[in-house]
Amino acid sequence: MAQGTLVTTARRRRTWSATRWRDTRDGYLFILPWLLGFVIWTAGPMIASIAIAFTDWRIVTVPHFVGLANFAALFQDPRIRVSLFNTTFYVVFGVPTHLIFALAAALLLNQRRRGIAIYRTLFYLPYITPLVASSLLWLWIFNTNFGLANWLLSLFRLPAIYWLEDPRVVKISFIIMSWWTIGGQMVILLAGLQSIPEHLYDAASIDGANRWQRFWHVTFPLLTPSLFFNLTLALIGAFQVFVQAYVITGGGPEDASLFYVLYLYRVAFQNFDMGYASAIAWLLFVVVLIVTLTQFRFANRWVFYEAELKR
Repeated sequence: MAQGTLVTTARRRRTWSATRWRDTRDGYLFILPWLLGFVIWTAGPMIASIAIAFTDWRIVTVPHFVGLANFAALFQDPRIRVSLFNTTFYVVFGVPTHLIFALAAALLLNQRRRGIAIYRTLFYLPYITPLVASSLLWLWIFNTNFGLANWLLSLFRLPAIYWLEDPRVVKISFIIMSWWTIGGQMVILLAGLQSIPEHLYDAASIDGANRWQRFWHVTFPLLTPSLFFNLTLALIGAFQVFVQAYVITGGGPEDASLFYVLYLYRVAFQNFDMGYASAIAWLLFVVVLIVTLTQFRFANRWVFYEAELKR
């Protein structure tokens, strides 16, 4: 009897192992297209760029190993400093304002009113508009002579602003352009708002909390996971700003809109210095990695998860 039980148990284990192996095999087969794409188009080029960063390679020439020369050149290149400053300015002032407007839009559209879905769609549409098309639109809006921005200023008898020609203003113009795409962050924040239990607001109202107190003590803490997610993606995206500057100003005037990735593009695909361009790319990777890890390091000081609050 005991022997029969052992045989049955052994068969069940073999059956379970065979089933598990088939499930694992099928799972890998399903993700194989993505896995191949990741290895060929993402991981492969990243690994290759590490090797290229230690060479002097002009595409049409044979690569020559130069050691750390490309990385040493980073600290002597004045345009690296300029592009880092421009990008940092864009990140420091663009990301917070972008999130503030996205949060304001989410709060405004978090209502149960007839036709509200239409307004949510209208706010979201610019986010999925191709960047080249939206860049051309803003090129017309910020035109000094007949642009919409200066026309609005003229209605209030204010002087025209050289939005894209003044080195002191051009970075601010790009930050204003970024507000055009708040729809992506707005949708995530809107989902976070709608996941907050209504009874928490009812309890706060019974305790005498006004609208601001309900927002600060109920809405904001439970919305911090969504804000943290948006902040992480916004920071990574802002460090890689490229299309707008490439289409509208080309880095001018006086390199005032020469963002880091735009300079990387120039070195790689205009100067064809692939070794130095790879070193520039890895410097950006290190900067973004440090900023992201720092953000995660201090996240527990202001990000609150509902599961943790229930403990």
